[in-house]
Amino acid sequence: MSVLAVIPARGGSKGIPRKNLAPLAGRPLIVHTLDTARAAKAVTDVMVSTDDDEIAAVCEGAGVTVPYRRPQALAGDAAGMVDTVLDALQWWSSRHGGEPELVVLLQPTSPLRNSDDVNGTIAALRETGCKAAVSVHEMREHPMECVKREGHSWTMLARPPASAAGRQDYSGRFYFINGAVYAVTPSFLRERHAFAVEGDETALYVMDAVRGIDIDDSDGLDMAEAILAHPRLRRHVKFEG
Repeated sequence: MSVLAVIPARGGSKGIPRKNLAPLAGRPLIVHTLDTARAAKAVTDVMVSTDDDEIAAVCEGAGVTVPYRRPQALAGDAAGMVDTVLDALQWWSSRHGGEPELVVLLQPTSPLRNSDDVNGTIAALRETGCKAAVSVHEMREHPMECVKREGHSWTMLARPPASAAGRQDYSGRFYFINGAVYAVTPSFLRERHAFAVEGDETALYVMDAVRGIDIDDSDGLDMAEAILAHPRLRRHVKFEG
């Protein structure tokens, strides 16, 4: 069974210039994801989608060949991730005589997720019979303590039961889609034009919140660096290079 891991890494970025090459623990950000993809036993092939020759060279130096180049139409800020992955999938399929069983999206902005998270997300898809699975972590900020502000007014995002005296009395558990791992069948991706949908069509893989960090700006990069330097938090993560 073939499982294609697609790592999207365009050259441009807003929050951090050249973000995919930004150093984290002494290595370019994207290399952390390359190492995780190769360490995941459920993944059979790794493909980088980039428009940038320098990123491609860094990946080649890390041992991952990059024969594919993302078209410029999919390299701008407005480019959708679904279309980006579908283009990569079409290129890969045309050269391998057919589609992979699954496509796994691994974004370089989630450098702390590990191969167990990748394998676990794929396992969640297969064990549930779903055609899609996504990684999540339990929310630290409970929705029943969060508010939406509208002008000078505000409303609760989720109302706690009237009988609730504290968080221990809140009903339900809430999770955050952290974007660390998405796994889908090619047919699901084309037909639903999404990596996950509400309801019972998408399985959830619950992972550690520390590993679920998503780097969008310099503060996120600093936080990831701090986690890797912290003796207790560092135990939640593992280097796979």
